[in-house]
Amino acid sequence: QVQLVESGGGLVQPGGSLRLSCAASGRIFPFYDMGWYRQAPGNERELVARITAGGSTNYADSVKGRGTISRDSAKNTVYLQMNSLKPEDTAVYYCNLQSLGGATYWGQGTQVTVSS
Repeated sequence: QVQLVESGGGLVQPGGSLRLSCAASGRIFPFYDMGWYRQAPGNERELVARITAGGSTNYADSVKGRGTISRDSAKNTVYLQMNSLKPEDTAVYYCNLQSLGGATYWGQGTQVTVSS
């Protein structure tokens, strides 16, 4: 079984930056995708960014140009760098891992609050 642990969330002022980290542990196989999703109160969980084992990335329109996802395969860790943060970015951010066989794992979530 796979466990995902997020870190790096907190309170940030508008225009500020932060970096989220997600470390995966357990039986990790070579071919899998990882990503970040977020959910604000009253909203559905939505994609923020994803990255494949080969390094291909995709982003939600709302974060293009402000967010960068990367991974360290040796550490089974994925990162999300967010710049120029807006109050609309406030949400619980969840790390996700999806295996080639279709199994999906979620982290516990980390709160990001953008406010002055």
